[in-house]
Amino acid sequence: MALVALLSNPHSTGNRSLLPEVRTFCAANPDIFHYEVEEVGQVSRALEMIARVKPKVLVVNGGDGTVQAALTELYHGGHFKGTPPPVAVLPNGKTNLIALDLGADGNPLKALESILELAQGDLTDHIVARELIALTDGSENARPVIGMFLGGAGLADTILYCRNKIYPLGLPNGLSHLLTVFAVFASAIFGLKADFLPPRSNAVRISLMRDGELTGRFSVLVVTTLEKLLLGHKTGNAASSGRLKLLAVDQRPIAMIRVVWASLIGLLGKKRYTGVHVSDGDMIRIEGDHSSVVLDGEIFETRRDRPIVLRSTPPVPFLKLAA
Repeated sequence: MALVALLSNPHSTGNRSLLPEVRTFCAANPDIFHYEVEEVGQVSRALEMIARVKPKVLVVNGGDGTVQAALTELYHGGHFKGTPPPVAVLPNGKTNLIALDLGADGNPLKALESILELAQGDLTDHIVARELIALTDGSENARPVIGMFLGGAGLADTILYCRNKIYPLGLPNGLSHLLTVFAVFASAIFGLKADFLPPRSNAVRISLMRDGELTGRFSVLVVTTLEKLLLGHKTGNAASSGRLKLLAVDQRPIAMIRVVWASLIGLLGKKRYTGVHVSDGDMIRIEGDHSSVVLDGEIFETRRDRPIVLRSTPPVPFLKLAA
């Protein structure tokens, strides 16, 4: 039995420089079982092997795609008898949203040290339940893809713009994200149009089973089960526990200004603003013609006859570094 099982993807961007240190750390700590995969298709086999050592904590060390593959296999695979061990995520991807939500910020190796230290004691105060997003095309036999953060409409276009045009410049992540924000505001608020700026989003229809329907072009579309939805707005509360949290912002400059202001003063989701839609539900349907969404780094696209359907899953245990 191992206290900590570490699943690493050597080919994720962060691991290209970090992994030698991680290997050295694991070699010096026999309480860590370290398993490396060459591609996300090997994650299922990796979890089979990890289940045999019965770890107290499962740690994922890779990019968004590795985390998503691990969550999907945990949901479908049944590798662990009963409840799987709590999952921790090292802050080693481009965006680190899941790691940040779980209190892992900064140096991935220091986060791993903290996880190992916690695993040597009682984890009760550090285990939190998180529902996941199950994405399908709505067909009866579709195999859901599992994640925790989905960006759609203009936000998906922004994510793809950052990935395809800003990241190749080789700049630090923080600077890349800052340049992307400036480009988005230049395009959306000042109306500038150019090949090097993000494109205008396609129209979509968003259906919530109990809260009606939204139709139009949105500069931001977020669906998540994380505690923090956008700019620090907390979504976790007793009233919305177990539901998908949605934020949609109309593609109009005044709506974007309102959502930024509401977030900064802590009123996002607490006060209604025209053009800013905050809601939650157990099922969300997104329809449109060639409109992209990004679920934890993986791209999906709506078609006229093929919507994207999101459902919440039963809660999964995660390890939060800050109790």
